[in-house]
Amino acid sequence: MNLTNVTFAPGTPADPARFDPAERCGLRSKEDSEQLLQADIRDLSTLQEIFAARKERAVLIVLQGMDAAGKDGIIKHVMSGINPQGVDVHGFRQPSSKELAHDFLWRESKVLPQFGRIGIFNRSYYEEVLVVRVQREALGAEGVEAAETWRERYEDINAFERHLVRCGTIVLKFFLNISKEEQRQRLLARLDNVDKLWKFSDADLEGHLHWDAYRRAYSEMLGGTNTSWAPWHIVPADRKWVARAVVGKIVLATLQSLPAEYPKADKERIAKAAQLARALESENPDKPHLLP
Repeated sequence: MNLTNVTFAPGTPADPARFDPAERCGLRSKEDSEQLLQADIRDLSTLQEIFAARKERAVLIVLQGMDAAGKDGIIKHVMSGINPQGVDVHGFRQPSSKELAHDFLWRESKVLPQFGRIGIFNRSYYEEVLVVRVQREALGAEGVEAAETWRERYEDINAFERHLVRCGTIVLKFFLNISKEEQRQRLLARLDNVDKLWKFSDADLEGHLHWDAYRRAYSEMLGGTNTSWAPWHIVPADRKWVARAVVGKIVLATLQSLPAEYPKADKERIAKAAQLARALESENPDKPHLLP
């Protein structure tokens, strides 16, 4: 798989328009992509068990993108082989009155993954420099003071993520780059399917109507928060099977970069295990302690 067009270097222009939403990343077909993803999921399952056993690091996966970009599908398909006991998924939409009474990073900071666990944010604190910004612009409230607010929030986010990384959390950020036409088609498909209407909200249409404003906000946000410690991955999302394979490959590569051995037991633990085994075997010495 060719991922050279997925990650851009910190400090380079981050306009999503520079990245093709229909890019295949070297994948020839949907079938090839699904086979690759299934193989990666098997490897991911094994490595995640070791990762959970070692409890040395945490992984935070941040998924951002326009409505219908495929965030839910990424979680469903890429994480299908992961032990659910080791994964925490949190979605962030309109904040509650309690959340609004705190700083803009508060609600996400409460649910960060523990060491040995993978946390997934379906939307995140980045909404506070995207949705909030576009809504202000739509109301004609954007100005010098507001523009300064976004820059300050970029700085706060960068510092927050740097703190996480320094403390042992690996931050993986994915922007699912969907085209306006593909989003239109997916929203129409939801509206035409009674069983999919539960996924549609008025906010979906608002997002589509303010497409250009959101793209500008995303462009500035990606450029302002693409750091060496927490870089963005621009994932082509017009083909769902490409997006899922790309995210799966990057998550797998991350775990492959970590120690791949189970934690070694010390002499005390080995002796204790032997003592417990002898006690259990003594309950019925005529029968083996494991079934054939």
